[in-house]
Amino acid sequence: MFFGEYIHALDAKGRIIIPSKFREELGERFYITQGLDECLYIFSEEKWTSLLENLQKLPMASKEARNISRRLIARAAQLEPDKMGRVLIPSVLRAAAGLGKDVSIAGAIDKLEIWDKEKWESAIDLDEERIDKCAEELIKAGIQF
Repeated sequence: MFFGEYIHALDAKGRIIIPSKFREELGERFYITQGLDECLYIFSEEKWTSLLENLQKLPMASKEARNISRRLIARAAQLEPDKMGRVLIPSVLRAAAGLGKDVSIAGAIDKLEIWDKEKWESAIDLDEERIDKCAEELIKAGIQF
């Protein structure tokens, strides 16, 4: 399970260091793709395989199913960290997420999210009214905290 938040800088080649805490859980090989909300997703090999199996079950006659499949699959890349824990984020994915020099690597239960640092701060800066609405939706879904 992924949780926590780390701020790292992209180097001149477009590489970031994946924190060792996350690398341990991801394994030696993992996958990155364009996510939702202008971020990137990183999945372990096991979770990626499960996602692909679920996407294959979608009705390809549905335009929405085709669109989400394209978004997740077309730009995906396999990553293997070097000895320093760095991975190269493909330029097309860096551009899609609008990554600047500083990025946030955030745990999101079953995946990691990679955000431009400023976009991340804006995304998690919820006012009390929005927090209350989110909490109400969780309660409706049967999630108590």
